[in-house]
Amino acid sequence: MAAPMPLPAASPPSPPSGPLLLGCDFSSSPSRRKPIVIALGHERAGRVALTALERFETLESFGRWLAAPAAWVGGFDMPFGLPRGLSAALGWPMDWAASMAHYRTLTRPQIRETFAAFCAGRPVGAKFAHRATDGPAGSSTSMKWVNPPVAYMLHAGMPLLIDAGVEIPGLRPDDPARVALEAYPGLLAREILGRRSYKSDDLAKQTAERFIARKDLIAGLEAGATRLGLRLAPTHAQRDLLAGDASGDSLDAVLCLVQAAWAAKRHAQGDPLYGLPAGMDPLEGWIVTAPFPGA
Repeated sequence: MAAPMPLPAASPPSPPSGPLLLGCDFSSSPSRRKPIVIALGHERAGRVALTALERFETLESFGRWLAAPAAWVGGFDMPFGLPRGLSAALGWPMDWAASMAHYRTLTRPQIRETFAAFCAGRPVGAKFAHRATDGPAGSSTSMKWVNPPVAYMLHAGMPLLIDAGVEIPGLRPDDPARVALEAYPGLLAREILGRRSYKSDDLAKQTAERFIARKDLIAGLEAGATRLGLRLAPTHAQRDLLAGDASGDSLDAVLCLVQAAWAAKRHAQGDPLYGLPAGMDPLEGWIVTAPFPGA
């Protein structure tokens, strides 16, 4: 694990009113160039303070961090389940725990070949199966293996959460002190930026326009310009750090942190599902803060 990057606390500091919060920008193949990034923070009176960023260069180091005794509510940018239609068509288990147990036994080439064969047999325009949450969240299907490879993110990340013994509301009861929720930074970013791009791993695409978009996104989070009723409270140094990360990984982790803060507030108000809809599919899961049809 790379050394944590402490960030200046907001001034004046305020004591937290709830659990430690974390937002995770996940990578299925972390490295020094593209680590897993975690944003840590607290919420008080509707203000979310960022206290540290930590980076993990291996899945093993991240798994050890997750398994350590602690108390937190986290939003993780990775899918938590497979589409029901996909599992049914492949004859895979239709129970979430059994589904994940089966999925982790596969290799990445097996996943790619199986999903490619599924897509090949379907009509143009409907190649992929989707979860019910994908439409409201605007997210990629969890069976997509390229651009972005979210199928591999599920394959690499979910075993870490399961083996760490964390609780996954609506899907897996376990240690209630460590609570993991599926988050999606793009959902929150679009509330502020629309379809403007704010990040790229390609150096040639790390443009001034994307830098301005990141600054606008941060300003929108500070102003509370989303449905969540929360305001990010960064220091000047934190603001510059987030805007300066052209990959967007640090900012994506912070977006997930804000989603986790919203979920923790819902739980503190008596919601056992941390804001997830009671009617969500127990095989597919749901992205926290995504609207639920008919709710």
